Amino acid sequence: MLLDRTARMKSWRRLAATVSAVALGAGLLAGCGSGSSDDKDDSAGAGASASSGAFPVTVEHAFGSTTITKAPQRVVTVGYTDDQDVLALGVKPVGMVDQYPNPAGKSPDINTQWPWVKDKWGDARPTVIMSNGDSGPNYEKIAALRPDLIIAVYSEIDQTAYAKLSKIAPTVGRTKAEKEPFSAPWQDNALQIATALGKADEGKKLVQGIRDQLAAVKKAHPEFAGQKAVALSWYKDAVAPFTTTDVRGQLLAGMGFKGQTEIDKIAGDKFYTTLSPERMDLVDVDRVFVINDKADTEALKKFALFANLKVVKNGKVSYLLDSEGPAVGAAMSQATLLSLPYAVDELVKSVGQG
Repeated sequence: MLLDRTARMKSWRRLAATVSAVALGAGLLAGCGSGSSDDKDDSAGAGASASSGAFPVTVEHAFGSTTITKAPQRVVTVGYTDDQDVLALGVKPVGMVDQYPNPAGKSPDINTQWPWVKDKWGDARPTVIMSNGDSGPNYEKIAALRPDLIIAVYSEIDQTAYAKLSKIAPTVGRTKAEKEPFSAPWQDNALQIATALGKADEGKKLVQGIRDQLAAVKKAHPEFAGQKAVALSWYKDAVAPFTTTDVRGQLLAGMGFKGQTEIDKIAGDKFYTTLSPERMDLVDVDRVFVINDKADTEALKKFALFANLKVVKNGKVSYLLDSEGPAVGAAMSQATLLSLPYAVDELVKSVGQG
């Protein structure tokens, strides 16, 4: 599932494949979707903690500029991970995008139950206004939620979609500097959202907190600087490493690890590649981080060419569940103000266990 969902939409989840090394070197990074539990407005309780920042504020974005005149009471997030940055700033969206498929019959929605967001959501049950793989947001659902602010930052909406959303409520799009969707550094997205909520200063503090956390990891583990690390998945019966410019690769770099740039050359403009048997040497590095749920992890372990790598035999592989259990893979991929601190802590723990 980790990579399949990317292929569906020209990859909403390019996952900042073009995020700069500086973005994560100085500081530091998304998920997939189901429908809502039902079609009724189940957002009671959401939006209760409204933004209380300074207003009015004007936010420049890819589609122009938007002025928010007063603190929003009902926020809808159209970006795939925007809900988490909004939550981090003390606001509960009344509508959000589903990133990961919700297991059949499971309630509440898995996307409100990640370890790093569960307490923030509390009993609130936001309405799902789009599922990963949909062609676009459900405008009728959004309008029914009566939002006073729509945030579409980590989103692939175009000018037409922006115009439709703007007729419903003031809408803030992705950062003006982005050349294509999902290419902005995680901290740029966070500050864009913080500004829209009138909480720019609070957003800066949260971003700096993550930068400080990464700096502390580097200081506590100087040995990382001498180790080459790769994050990878098992995808379509092949080993699929992520590039150094992908958010997962950049997170490892932010912790001090060196990247395998040869993977970048093979991947071209993609954020990952699948390796042919003769190129398995590219992931035989000092440390490997595997991001998959249980079934795919077991399949990878049975793949002889992987099992025979020196890094595997030396026990230097961290197996990180994607959407199951602690869901460290999802936390890495989402790269939000809430998921990043959790991901960094869990990655350090995983290294200590292997």
